[in-house]
Amino acid sequence: MTIAIPTESIASAAAAVHAARDLLPGLAEIERAAQVVYRGMAPTSQLSWPLLNRALGAEVWVKHENHAPTGAFKVRGGMVYMQRLAREQPQLRGVIAATRGNHGQSVGLAAAHAGLPATIVVPQGNSREKNAAMRALGVELIEHGAEFQESREHAARLAHERQLHMVPSYHRDLVAGVATYWMELLRAQPDLDVLLVPIGQGSGMCGAVAARNALGLKTRIIGVVSAHALAYKLSFEAGRSIESPVSTNIADGVACRVPDQASLQVMLAEVDEVVAVTDDEVMDAIKLHFITSHNVAEGAGACALAAALQLRGRLQGKKLGVTLSGGNIDHDVFARVLARRCEVADALLQSGS
Repeated sequence: MTIAIPTESIASAAAAVHAARDLLPGLAEIERAAQVVYRGMAPTSQLSWPLLNRALGAEVWVKHENHAPTGAFKVRGGMVYMQRLAREQPQLRGVIAATRGNHGQSVGLAAAHAGLPATIVVPQGNSREKNAAMRALGVELIEHGAEFQESREHAARLAHERQLHMVPSYHRDLVAGVATYWMELLRAQPDLDVLLVPIGQGSGMCGAVAARNALGLKTRIIGVVSAHALAYKLSFEAGRSIESPVSTNIADGVACRVPDQASLQVMLAEVDEVVAVTDDEVMDAIKLHFITSHNVAEGAGACALAAALQLRGRLQGKKLGVTLSGGNIDHDVFARVLARRCEVADALLQSGS
């Protein structure tokens, strides 16, 4: 039976896609961003690890953003954003941002290169080693709030009081910078069937969409959230912004309570699916990354692989792009993750003996 789709529904969907694409950088804009990025870092590798391919029954290409200068993909966006900011506002007194770590390191490094003082607000109990890394970049680190949203609201108040520029977690320049890593992956492997992309505040997901569209590819994009921070998944399913409490203990980089409106608009128009992974699944993926490639993944950095493991029955025989988006995990947390039992890793090792 053929089901007729109302013409107005088709037109509405097309309009939504067009509006979402207006929010994203195009090919020329991404290539200009790449010129800025590559003055500060080299492209990262995309590698296919045989043992990981065996574990998933698929051809898996891992994009190693854990090898970026700050150990995470965010640094690319920070370089692009700060370069424009310093050029357009040369009398700026300083910048401020809220973060769980990787965005703050990106802002701290880019601000230092631009000669700007940086203040970073993190939640209480944030990663000690991410905090130490940010302090090493010369930032003023302030701990405030129980979770990211409270830190962001405090940072906004301080920006007003101190007359500092508030660096957002999502911005077109950030997306253009982040899109450069997806361009590297998709130019090297243009026939990927699926990209699996963690969603924090959305710059990584929007960067993936922008790169795919700029290259004219049809690669499916599956967004990944924590099962303990469901704001973007619930919003995707409802078609509108929905807040959701955060309780993840491992994937702090995707611990989002309130979706960003622009990135949500892009996601609703351009992402095929959103899946949620539990903390246990993320810890399994951290361990599997290390066993199969001896690379270190933080919680959010392992979310894409956690989703691939969850969906491996559907993805058998496919060609996958999986981002290892960051490797900034505290050493004691990493030690506990490696020490815990992981059935997937145990089965993989036993199958080769």
